[in-house]
Amino acid sequence: MADRLTPEQRRLNMSRIRAKNTAPEWTVRRLLHNRGFRYQLHRRDLPGKPDLVFPRFRTAVFVHGCFWHGHACSLFRMPATRTEFWSAKIAVNRERDAAAMASLQDLGWRSLWIWECALKGRGRLPESQLVEQVTDFLNSGAIFDEIGETRMSPKAEEIL
Repeated sequence: MADRLTPEQRRLNMSRIRAKNTAPEWTVRRLLHNRGFRYQLHRRDLPGKPDLVFPRFRTAVFVHGCFWHGHACSLFRMPATRTEFWSAKIAVNRERDAAAMASLQDLGWRSLWIWECALKGRGRLPESQLVEQVTDFLNSGAIFDEIGETRMSPKAEEIL
C-alpha cells in the first residue's frame, strides 16, 4: 500500500517524534522528583544515553515507548503497511537496547526499563505502585528489571 502522505509531509511528521523529554519520561521524572529522588538526564558518556541516571545507585533508567521498542503489551500493534520495514526497524532498536544494557553491565551499572504501558492505557500502574517498584529496584542488588503492565516480563527473566 502506498503512503498517503507526500515525502515532505512524512518527513515533517517523523521529525516531530521526540527521542528525549517525551511525555512518559516527564511523568516518571515528576513522580520520582516529588518523592525526593535526584537524578541526571541523558548522560552521553553512558551507553544508550539513559533517560535518567542515578549515580548513587549506579543505575540507568530508560523510559521506552512500547511501539518503538517492540514491547509485547496491549499498546503495541505492528502497522498493517510496510510491515517488513517496521519489523526490521524495531528489531534494530531492540538489539541496540540489549547492547546498551550489556555495555552498562560491563561498566558496573544496573539498568531499569520503564515501559510506556506502565504509564498509560488499560494496564497502567497506579503512580504510587510505579514509584514503589522503582524504589525497590534502586534499593535491591538486581542488575536488570522492567516495569510494564506486569511486574517483570518474561524477556527480563531471559536476560537475567
